[in-house]
Amino acid sequence: MEDSFEIVTAGAGDSRVLLTCEHASARAPEPFAWHPDDAWLKDTHWSHDIGAADLTRDLAREWQATAVLSRFTRLLADPNRPEGHSELFRSLAEGRPVRMNQGITEAEEETRLEALYRAYHGAVDTQVRTKSAEILFAVHSFTDVYEGAPRSLEVGILFDSEADLAGHIAERIAQAGMRVALNEPYSGKEGLMYSVDHHATVHEKQAIEIEVRQDLIVDGNFRRRLVEALSSALFSG
Repeated sequence: MEDSFEIVTAGAGDSRVLLTCEHASARAPEPFAWHPDDAWLKDTHWSHDIGAADLTRDLAREWQATAVLSRFTRLLADPNRPEGHSELFRSLAEGRPVRMNQGITEAEEETRLEALYRAYHGAVDTQVRTKSAEILFAVHSFTDVYEGAPRSLEVGILFDSEADLAGHIAERIAQAGMRVALNEPYSGKEGLMYSVDHHATVHEKQAIEIEVRQDLIVDGNFRRRLVEALSSALFSG
């Protein structure tokens, strides 16, 4: 357990799948702090992926796998964006300024990158190098209402080059009675699964990201059904 990340190891922790959760927490670890004007963001999808940490832990336990979870809000520095990206330090949310990111200096950006962003990615890199997992599986969630429009999609499977694996996973989820789509509500082919794709490319692994609707991922019964479907896809042939 570090300020920037937590490593969860279930059993031997050397499953064929290694889990990551880039947006697991809304924490602002010292010496960083939430700006008072940003309080409205703390419990929203802007600060973290609601329910993603719970699903990650469920999967790690079921698969006897290792998981790396972030321990800082994505608003301080987004681990799922490359360095230099325009959304690495988000300045606006719903058209309103994110005060903690207004007028930050290059020195402050570097401090955040070193203490949080690079530390998290360093932890992921270490686990990928030292485990035998062939699949890197990132866990995320998406808001059920976006810009006023309800979303009917329940689960998205994001991929870049792993079309066959993604299709197989999606098929098992559909068989379990869930509404699932490939590269929705975001596309892995547009750089929106940066973290897991980056580490998979470096270490010649397969990369998949799951996106689960937030009103469903917080439901323990739904998570159990999803864990069963994912286990069937990845561990039952």
